[in-house]
Formats: sequence, C-alpha cells, structure tokens
Amino acid sequence: MSLPQSVSSSRDGTAEAARTRVQGEGMQPSRSPVPGYRPPLAERIALALRQSLILAGLASIVLPIVWMAITAFKLPRDVYSLDAALVFAPTLENFRTVFAHPWNLGNKIVNSILVAAGTVVVAVPMATLAAYAFSRFDFRFRQTLFLLVIASQFIPAAVVVLPYFLMFRDLGLLDTRTALVLINLSIVLPYAVWMIKGFIDAVPLEIEESAMIDGAGRFRVLAGIVVPAALPGIITAAVFSFTLTWNEFLFALILGKQDALTLPLGIVGFRTERGDLWELMAAGGLIITAPMFMLSLMVHRQFIGSLTAGSVR
Repeated sequence: MSLPQSVSSSRDGTAEAARTRVQGEGMQPSRSPVPGYRPPLAERIALALRQSLILAGLASIVLPIVWMAITAFKLPRDVYSLDAALVFAPTLENFRTVFAHPWNLGNKIVNSILVAAGTVVVAVPMATLAAYAFSRFDFRFRQTLFLLVIASQFIPAAVVVLPYFLMFRDLGLLDTRTALVLINLSIVLPYAVWMIKGFIDAVPLEIEESAMIDGAGRFRVLAGIVVPAALPGIITAAVFSFTLTWNEFLFALILGKQDALTLPLGIVGFRTERGDLWELMAAGGLIITAPMFMLSLMVHRQFIGSLTAGSVR
C-alpha cells in the first residue's frame, strides 16, 4: 500500500532537514559499509603508513627487551654465534654467576630495594602534604613557590650531585643508603607533588567543607576523604618515584663505593679486561627489568586513572 503523496513529501522533507542539521553541526551522517567497497588509494596508503609506523615503534621497544631476555639464557659461546641466534640450549648458569663472587649482585639488589623503598616511603607523605597545601590553602607566593618546585625538576642531576657529595662527606654519609635516599628525594619529590596536586584539585571542595561542618578536623579530612579520592594519583606517583630511584645511576656512582652500590652499577661491573660480558649483562638487565614490569602490571588500573583524572587538568 502506497502512502499519500503529502505524507511522503513530509517525511522526505523531515529527513532532509535532519541531514542538513547534522551537517550544519559539523557531524557526518553514519554510512553503512557497502559490500565490496574499497577505499581510495590515498586512504589505503595512509592507513598502511600509520600501521607501519606503529609496528616500527612497537618493534623498537619490544625487540631489545626480547633479545636481552634471550641472551640472558645463552652460554658465552652462543652469544657470539649466528647459528645460535634463536636456536640454542638455554641455561641458568648466567644467573648463578651474577650472584656469586666477585659480582655479588644479591647485595646490590638489597641496596636498590632499600633505597627505592625508603625514597618512596619518605617522598609520598611529604608530597601529599605539600600538594594538599598548594591545592587548598591560599598563602602569599603560592604560585611562585609551586613553580619553583616544578622548575627544580628540570635541574640536571650532575649540577646537584657535587654539593651533595661535599655535604655528605662532611657528615660522614658517603657510601650509605641514607645518602642515596636523601639525594633521590630531590629528584622524585617535585614530580610527586605535581602529580598528586592534580588529583587533589579534582576532589570537590564542598565535600571537605561538609565534613568540617560535621566536626571533622583537617587531618581527618585529609586522611578520610582527600587521600582515598586521590589514591590513583598517589599510587602513580609512588610507582614512578620507585622506578626513577630503581634506575638511578649517577648518584649511586658518585656517592657509592662498596657498601651502597646499586643494581645499575652492578651491571657496569660486567665490563672486564676480556670485554663486555653480554650474557651477564643481559641476566642483570633482566633482573632489573622484571620487578618494574610486574609492578606496572599490578597497578595498571591506577596508571589508566592517572591519564584520565586530575593529572591532566
């Protein structure tokens, strides 16, 4: 049964008006894929180029890690053999060697764990309190002080290591984990303050005011409301602080001699008179990388939250 001409024309006019309104608002009407449709050549070339760039970037990141992991399980003769590039008899001898004398990588692992954990334990509470003060309190030179805190992050580590070296030498703290914790705070604190402040800014101030009206004190509000709400940012700042300290090399090189040597320095020790011991370097590199990889997997939800919450305000 056919519709009356007036009704049909009315519907056609309504559809045309809708299409005009959609196009006027900058939107394109949805198109259903046509079977057998092939996009233009330029579009296909652009898509292939984007995919190639993505694959190249992914390969540049993944392949060195994979090659390091493979090398860590090779015997020295297999490291330099093209025939054993991918097919070889795996061994754990490299891992036993790096923990034995004279390398003693186990002591350096303990030092790295204690220094990184100590830095995080000190930095995160300090950064949370400082970020809360910058976010909630109105005092003189607040913006100037915050900019100075952020600007201190861009000071090269080589600039501050000499004054710290002289100070720790006079205090008798050279070659100690305490010295490494204190000097690493100068690197991780500015970043942690900036990161946590963004999350605290995203917490509505009205919630704190309501809690204070009900009799809650400032520290109770901070511990019971602000910290749980900003927890993704705090965890992200803690993870990055741990990672920066775990991978730090220059401070441990200048301030450490024997008792406070960390993992990065342990890997440098695999350069001997017979050359670079690539199989031992790969085993040590895998030991350094594995905890960071597992830690990132454990807190990946917090990382995603940090990308979509207050840190991008």
